[in-house]
This record gives sequence, C-alpha cells and structure tokens, in this order.
Amino acid sequence: MPRQKTEFDDLRPLAFREPDEVLDGDRMYTIYEIGRLLQGLEPDADLDVETENVLMDWAIPWMLKHADQFVFAEPEDDSEPGYYGLA
Repeated sequence: MPRQKTEFDDLRPLAFREPDEVLDGDRMYTIYEIGRLLQGLEPDADLDVETENVLMDWAIPWMLKHADQFVFAEPEDDSEPGYYGLA
C-alpha cells in the first residue's frame, strides 16, 4: 500500500555505485556475493532466504545495467552458480 512521504524521517536519493567501486578487479563472485557487496555486507555473510531474494532483486538489474563491464565464468558443476568479475 502506498504511503505518504511525510511518514518517513529520512528520504535519500537512489544512487547505484559503479562495478569497480563494489568489486575487486582480481576476483570473481557469485551473484549472491555481489548482492551482499552491493548492500555493504561481507560476501560470505550468512543471510536467510528471504533476505537473499531481496538482494537478488537489486543485484540482477544492476548487473544488467553494467553488463558491458563484466565477464562470466561457467560454474564448476551444474548445481553451482556462475562467477562474475570485472572485465
């Protein structure tokens, strides 16, 4: 349900960082790790499934917007996620 802006104490502009501000150029990350990093968390932070899903809602569009700045590596096994890094 929509809420009135006056109900919130802190309104900030929506700003996304550039990939090189979030990722180390020498490392490869899973989409789950990237989602955590975008929120300022450690890549191996223990999260519940619901929180992980919310982070994916942010990480996937961010990666698509910056797709030309990423490289992809196939997972070692079909049951594992792929890895992404800076191009």
